[in-house]
Formats: sequence, C-alpha cells, structure tokens
Amino acid sequence: MADTSGNADTTGSTATGETGKAAAAPRKSSWKYIGPGIVVAATGVGAGDLVATLIAGSNFGYTLLWAAVIGCLVKISLAEAAGRWHLSTGRTLFDGWASLGRWTSWFFVVYVVIWGFVYGAAAMSSSGLPLQALFPDVMDLEWWAVLTGLVGLVFVWFNKYEVFEKVMTVLVGVMFVVTVYLAIRVTPNLGDAFAGLLPVLPDEKDSILNTLGLIGGVGGTITLAAYGYWVNAKGWTNTGWMKVMRLDNRVAYITTGIFVISMLFVGAELLHSSNVAIASGDKGLIQLGDILEDEYGTATAKFFLIGFFATSFTSLIGVWHGVSLMFADFVERYRKDRAGRATGEGETTPAGKATSGKRETSGEEVASGARERSWPFRAYLLWLTFPPIVLLFQGEPFRLIILYGVLGAAFLPFLALTLVWLLNSSRTPMEWRNGILSNSMLTIAGLLFIVLCVKQIWDQPWSEFF
Repeated sequence: MADTSGNADTTGSTATGETGKAAAAPRKSSWKYIGPGIVVAATGVGAGDLVATLIAGSNFGYTLLWAAVIGCLVKISLAEAAGRWHLSTGRTLFDGWASLGRWTSWFFVVYVVIWGFVYGAAAMSSSGLPLQALFPDVMDLEWWAVLTGLVGLVFVWFNKYEVFEKVMTVLVGVMFVVTVYLAIRVTPNLGDAFAGLLPVLPDEKDSILNTLGLIGGVGGTITLAAYGYWVNAKGWTNTGWMKVMRLDNRVAYITTGIFVISMLFVGAELLHSSNVAIASGDKGLIQLGDILEDEYGTATAKFFLIGFFATSFTSLIGVWHGVSLMFADFVERYRKDRAGRATGEGETTPAGKATSGKRETSGEEVASGARERSWPFRAYLLWLTFPPIVLLFQGEPFRLIILYGVLGAAFLPFLALTLVWLLNSSRTPMEWRNGILSNSMLTIAGLLFIVLCVKQIWDQPWSEFF
C-alpha cells in the first residue's frame, strides 16, 4: 500500500508513480474534509433499516447486536472499494462496469428504471408519514408524500453538491440526536448489550436467515455505489485523497452503527421487555411514536417523529442526487461508446474492455459539476418524482413490486463481485489493488448477498405473477 501521508495544505503538486499516471501529493486525513461519508450514511439508513433493526431488538433483545456491527464492517469494505476505484483509476464506477462487458450496462439500466419507479413512491410515502403524524389535520398522506417529492426535486435540481452536503449534514445531526436520545431514554442494560457482541444465534426458526438479513440490511443498497460519485463531486479525484476517503468512509459507517445500535436498544428495552410487536415497514415507526407517547409523553413522541422525517427525507434527497449522478454517467458513457464506434475509435475487446482512453468517463467530469446540470441527471430526477406519484394514489402494481424486489436483491451481489473483479485486475494500478483483507471482506459480502438474493427470489409469490 502506498504511503498516503503528507501535507494537508498541498493543493497542486503532482508526482508520477509506478503506474505512469500523475498523482496529486497526498493529503493528511483530517476531520475538516469529512462530507461524502455523512451523505452516504444519511442516504443508506432509511426508515426501513431502522424498522428492521427495531424489530430485531423486539424479537431477540440484544442477541443480534454483533450482527449489526458486522453489517457495518461489510458496508465499510464495499464503500471503501468503490471510493478506491474512483480515486486510483480516475474513472467512474460505471466506466469500470462497462469494461467488464455490455451485460453490466443492461443490468444497470433495467435496474435503475424499475427500481427508481417503485422506490420513488416508497421514499415519498416514507417522508410523508411523519409529517402527517405531526400535522394530522392538514392534508392526507398522499399529498404530504407528493409535497416531499416535489421539495426534493426542486432542492436537488437547483443546488450543487456543496449545498446538498451541508443540508444532509444538518439532517444527520437531527437523526443522531434523536436516535441517541431515545437509546439513553429507554435506559439500556449495558451488561446484556455487551453480551450481545458475542456471535450467538437466536433459538428461533430461520434464525440464520434473519441474522443474515440484519447484516445485509444495515444501511445502503445502490447508495454504496453512489459513494464514489459523491467522493468525486466533493472534488476528490486522485490518489492524494485516498487516506482522507478512508477516514470519511469509516466515519460514515460508525455513524450508521450508532443509528442502528440505538434503534436496537430501543427495540430491546421498549418492545422486547414488554412483549410488544410492531408492523414491518414505515408504519412500524408510527406505532413506535404512539408507544413513546404513552411511555414518555407527547414531547418525546414528536421529537421522535422529527427524527423519523429526517431519516426518510435524507434517503429521498440522497437517492434523488446520487442515483441521478450515476444515471447521468451511464448516459455519458453510452454516448461516448456510440461516438467511438462511429469514428472507429475506442473499440472493445471480446471481454468488453475499452481499448481507447477517449471513451473513458472520468472523476474530473463529475467533480466539475457539469453532470448535475446535464439533461440525463434532470431526466432521472423527473423519473424518480412524477411517475411514482401515480403509485401513491392507485396502489403499487403487483408484478412490478416482484421485479423490484428481485432486482434490488441482485444489486448488492453484483456490486460486491464486480468490485472484486475490477480491483484485482490490470484495470486498477498495482499499488491500489485489493489486499487479503479487502478480498476477504468483499468475497464474504458477495456470498452473503447471494444467499439473501436467492432467499428474496424464493420468497416471491411467482405462482401469482404469471
């Protein structure tokens, strides 16, 4: 591993390494640079993640605390790998995927079209629920959901990454204060909590799959892939930022861990000890608000609902921004691919690897902010906002929900295994390729997500699909 220590004030000097590429002088890792990690933590932890952890605490007490911690470690390895690809190669993750063959492009575009359509409705509904609970006599849930979607659209449309990051940081602060306050308020049993760090499976049916589900669900799906794009949008585009990126990534998943562990404490103390069950999905958090009001009063319940809104809305605007960046990169790569074929430049090998640098899409293009003003970025923003409104009023189409579940389950195995492929090949400079630890963590992640993907596909009601 290359030495990435250096002077934090160095801004423009470069050095040429063994790879022959110019690399900026390394920056010291410093808290003042932290940003993309906060964004990925806020986006990755949605209301669904909090409910899943809450239910795990409700069902098993502190027994699966160790699984939540491992989930954070797995996601650290995935996000670090995505960020390392962007910084070490100067190319975007989609550009790396495209070098593996055209099948990656087909998978990505089908995924983001179907996933975005269904997720848009889910994100708006999740953000509208706490607002309706806070202001019950103002308007119906569907209109609160539409309002949050439109606010997210306007905010991301007119603001660049810098403003987006600042707003996300404020909302993460709200999430942090609320979740930690609740964890302290329920007076956790620290002895049982520490015992929960020992890897023990609950004595329940399907306990292994439940445990794997908790590990796999701790914060992040496609947002893990978006992390590299946010790293570039921050202005980090070369290996000089590697040490900073790694600190930033650790902060992201320590923050995620605090959110998740806090909600597990609430589930263990408030629900498990009282043998109270709540619904899965976002409505489970509304039920929790009612329970908090009965136990601790109206002020605590409203405080929780504000945190619920911050959790849901950060996921909404995070996806609106991050996945739109990825879609814009896909379109740009496709346009360059077509232009290259038309001029005879940049032909591909049988494996699909580009042979001409003219077809590569770079991190500098993302850092320039041009992608956030491009028509593909804004077109995907519109796709996330307006078509899903139909689902809010008419209900979600059954077949589409099944495809959404299958594609969503397949994305994380796709991400983990393609990162293993990219970061062990000649596409990555030698000094930044995977070591034993990275390969082990990414392989474990890939196998874990394959198991969860198979379970998700198996559990779908296919007999009703056809």
